[in-house]
Amino acid sequence: MRKATFGGGCFWCLEETFYNLKGIIKVTPGYSGGDKENPTYEEVCNQTTGHVEAVQIIYNPEKISYKELLINFWCSIDPTDKKGQFIDRGKHYKTVIFFHNEEQKLMAEKSKIILGKSTLFSEPIATEIKPFKNFYNAKDFHKNYFQKEPILYENYKTFSGRESYCKIVWDRKGGRDILEKKL
Repeated sequence: MRKATFGGGCFWCLEETFYNLKGIIKVTPGYSGGDKENPTYEEVCNQTTGHVEAVQIIYNPEKISYKELLINFWCSIDPTDKKGQFIDRGKHYKTVIFFHNEEQKLMAEKSKIILGKSTLFSEPIATEIKPFKNFYNAKDFHKNYFQKEPILYENYKTFSGRESYCKIVWDRKGGRDILEKKL
């Protein structure tokens, strides 16, 4: 089993993105990349911890590749937004790929270059690529939120703009195809 960690705005949306993929053992929402040990949701939201909302994925590399995880990550975010994701604003909502080893680092960097050279975006890719240093689980309230509160979650995803953006950029404009062919 291997680990992958991504920060992509609201961890509820990232958790759902990876939850039903074949080869995924576990998806845990939490906080990553900062200096404060065991931060609370409130501390992370106050932007004093250095952490971003993130998900940590335990996966079976014989059933799903890191490349597939990367593609699913990119296709669930706006990689050009420096100040958060959709209606969620602040440093704790920025997008980050936390690599666990050199292979993940190289693939993440390559994927970012591919997107930067594509014609999909008029702005530069703002997603950071950083070495993994820590991960702290969110409280149980946040785990599987998309299943516990499906109506509230769907409303959030729709009205935040995330769902329509991802359909337009990654599906209609062919962003997913670009990554699948060139990565």
